Amino acid sequence: MIEDIRKTLWAAADKLRANMDAAEYKHIVLGLIFVKYISDTFQARREELTARFLDPSDDYFLPDSDEAMIADELEDRDYYKEVNAFWVPEAARWESLRAQAKQADIGKRIDEALAAIEAENPKLKGILDKRYARAQLPDGKLGELVDLISKIGFGNDVNIARDILGQVYEYFLGQFASAEGKKGGQFYTPASIVKTLVAVLAPHHGKVYDPCCGSGGMFVQSEKFIEAHGGKLGDVSIYGQESNPTTWRLAAMNLAIRGIDFDFGKEPGDSFTRNQHPDLRADFVLANPPFNVSDWWHGSLEGDPRWVYGTPPQGNANYGWLQHMLYHLKPDGRAGIVLANGSMSSSQNGEGEIRAAMVEADVVECMISLPGQLFFNTQIPACLWFLTKKKTTRKGEVLFIDARKLGQSVSRVQIELGDDHIAKIAETVYAWRGDAQANTPYVDVPGFCRSASLSEIAEHGHVLTPGRYVGAEAVEDDDEAFAEKMQKLTEKLGEQLAKGAELDALIRQKLEGLGYVI
Repeated sequence: MIEDIRKTLWAAADKLRANMDAAEYKHIVLGLIFVKYISDTFQARREELTARFLDPSDDYFLPDSDEAMIADELEDRDYYKEVNAFWVPEAARWESLRAQAKQADIGKRIDEALAAIEAENPKLKGILDKRYARAQLPDGKLGELVDLISKIGFGNDVNIARDILGQVYEYFLGQFASAEGKKGGQFYTPASIVKTLVAVLAPHHGKVYDPCCGSGGMFVQSEKFIEAHGGKLGDVSIYGQESNPTTWRLAAMNLAIRGIDFDFGKEPGDSFTRNQHPDLRADFVLANPPFNVSDWWHGSLEGDPRWVYGTPPQGNANYGWLQHMLYHLKPDGRAGIVLANGSMSSSQNGEGEIRAAMVEADVVECMISLPGQLFFNTQIPACLWFLTKKKTTRKGEVLFIDARKLGQSVSRVQIELGDDHIAKIAETVYAWRGDAQANTPYVDVPGFCRSASLSEIAEHGHVLTPGRYVGAEAVEDDDEAFAEKMQKLTEKLGEQLAKGAELDALIRQKLEGLGYVI
């Protein structure tokens, strides 16, 4: 049912977009969905409180109460804070906006409502994007969009409402990323890649950090992993950073609607030069930094304490990201990072020396090469790096997994890793580490996975491309004798050559009939 809701809403919302660019339109739509959600959950809490105030068996029962007393009690903000519900002023409530949807100044009214919500909820300060009055939508389209989003019924159960809205929001993020193409990758990492990182790292406790968090997908998947394994959301603390102000807002809304507490720093900012969490040491780091960024360097980064394994080249940020994330790990923490394949083998401008130093320090735990066409925004082949400062098992070894043959087509240009593929990868890593959740002991599988020693990696010049180590996939023996097989293949080749000669003669004949001789 939720899938039908998502698809129906998207089709209708996209139809209303007219000629507006998807990059601009996504903020209009997602902002309205957010307001609808907080308004619905606020109203649901008021109705719940009203019933409890009148119930003699409830702790909140108000004896000898009248309508005025209940109305006054409903204005106590603490009742809403205790369930992570935002306070929504009367003029900013969804029904008020819906009643004015056909007014010519509905955009201005929405902006004013957002400003009022921010004023009442310091946690949302600077997060809500007030751009509705200047939105370049044809007359009446914004009102139609308000009417459309009014159809999303979040109901009276706050937890169910949160789940429905979260799924709608996440689905819309993915659809907008697809619509935007290359630009979409700046705020959205395909879900199957995020699921793979989360499945391998299993971030079930402590501090979780993403220094380039986009729209917050890593945190959302971490939440789902925790809940799927019987944990509580409060078991983790979320820390993130994002340099793009509009994407920073998307991430904040994405987590706020799920009731997840987070710290994204005081402001959007570059993680290298305006680090919002300089003293953070995380249990888990999950990140998909922009690939091969060339204009990242600043003079203030010279001699930075993060460059433990060597100063990254000024023309490529890949090894800056890797070292930034290692720096922010606890001694027993783990990191999972998406990077371009070139990071595994490049030797330009000292990258090879940095990689060698990391390998010899035994901080590289696992390398995974991914199938192509996973991303909306680039066809650059990608890989996953898994790092740890202190291995507890498999010291002096690195696990290599070649997952390039995994994945399933979801469109003409898009592939994703299925749940079974993700489970296969995660189970392989669990088994290799000797983790308790492993179902089988680890074994090398030719063509898929292999554990290699640091000395062997050194022999390969510290190149970390899995294909160099896993070997070729084993070919099943069909028990047919070589001589017999060769005879059959030779006969087949003869037939094909004869057929080719026939076609060649036919082509010549047709051309001669047209007056052309070759």
